[in-house]
Amino acid sequence: MEKQELIAKINEVLADEFEVEVSEITSDANIKKTLQLDSLSLVDMVALIEETFGVSIKGAEVASIQTFGSLYDFVHDRM
Repeated sequence: MEKQELIAKINEVLADEFEVEVSEITSDANIKKTLQLDSLSLVDMVALIEETFGVSIKGAEVASIQTFGSLYDFVHDRM
C-alpha cells in the first residue's frame, strides 16, 4: 500500500471510529487531543490500528507515537 493511500485509510478509520472530521486529522496534530482519548480509548485505538493494518504496537511504542505523522510512519514501516 502506498503511503498516501495508507494515510487516507488511517484517517478514515479513526475519524469514523472516534467521530471526528477527517479534516481535523493532520500529520502534526496530537492524537490524544484530536480524538479526545483517555487511557481506555487509547487502547481501543491501538487495537483498531493493529487489527485493521495487521501490525503490532507494543506498550513502549505507544508512548512514542504522539502525532498522526508518527503513527503513519510507524504503520507504514511495519507493513
